[in-house]
Amino acid sequence: MAARHVTLGVFIALMAVAVFALATKGFNYGLDFTGGTVVEIEFEKAADVEGIRGRLEASGFDNPIVQTFGSGNDIVIRLQPPEVAEGTGPVESAPTQQAGAEILAAAQTADNPGKVVRSDFVGPQIGNELALNGVYAAIFVALGFLAYIAIRFEFKFAIASVVATLGDILLVCGWFALNQHEFDLTVLAGILSVMGFSINDKIVVFDRVRENFRMLSKLEPKEVLNRSINQTLSRTIITSFVAFLTILALYLYGGNSLKGMAESQMIGIVIGTLSSILVACPILLLLGVTKQDLMPKAKADVEAELARRP
Repeated sequence: MAARHVTLGVFIALMAVAVFALATKGFNYGLDFTGGTVVEIEFEKAADVEGIRGRLEASGFDNPIVQTFGSGNDIVIRLQPPEVAEGTGPVESAPTQQAGAEILAAAQTADNPGKVVRSDFVGPQIGNELALNGVYAAIFVALGFLAYIAIRFEFKFAIASVVATLGDILLVCGWFALNQHEFDLTVLAGILSVMGFSINDKIVVFDRVRENFRMLSKLEPKEVLNRSINQTLSRTIITSFVAFLTILALYLYGGNSLKGMAESQMIGIVIGTLSSILVACPILLLLGVTKQDLMPKAKADVEAELARRP
């Protein structure tokens, strides 16, 4: 807590950089948000996802998204239309059957032929709807967190935890805006999961803060917050480290289709852990939290009970 002014200053500065990057560069939206061609292919044998992706790129299909679904023989391929990729404007329709045949010819091999099960064109309007739904989901989650913590703890705790968590999400979004890594639905899913991880970390710390305010009522709020952070420090770091190792394995071995989600989760785990230790409690102190906020007001013998406590 002695370094709270420095940590809050750094946190605010990083958020300002993230806002600037989002305002000036924006996201590099993937096919999920821009529209494109979707082709489902069923192969006779288990398909090699990386091999298919390499053959499609060699045939001139830029940035193909190749994923398995169902069994290992079923592949879904998503491609951005050349008209959109070259910036000549949105496309209202596409020759899906011809595109499906061309994609199949590039993806299959002589020893593992396939057949096109479905070939559709995803318009930009659908991408806009997906982006809007993602914003709605983030707002719904934030409001749910705010309501839960306000009921379970106290409103100042809810404000501090939600502000710190939204700051974490802003920094993750700023990271993707700065480096222009592709932003698709898997990245959005990763960001929403980061919200859950970050708020859970802060609830653990705040739960200890609540206990210490009631048990160590004669201490100043700053010292209570200090003790609470230190008492939960090892748990916070160990839990975050194990979670980071799990996501790192997903990033290294999960394939290109999951790299964006894993990247958002790794960045979010690091930022969320640091904000739980260095940002959430300083915000709570700025809001003026005291032991009276958590004490039962209806009991007549509250002061006598407090006097007996250490």
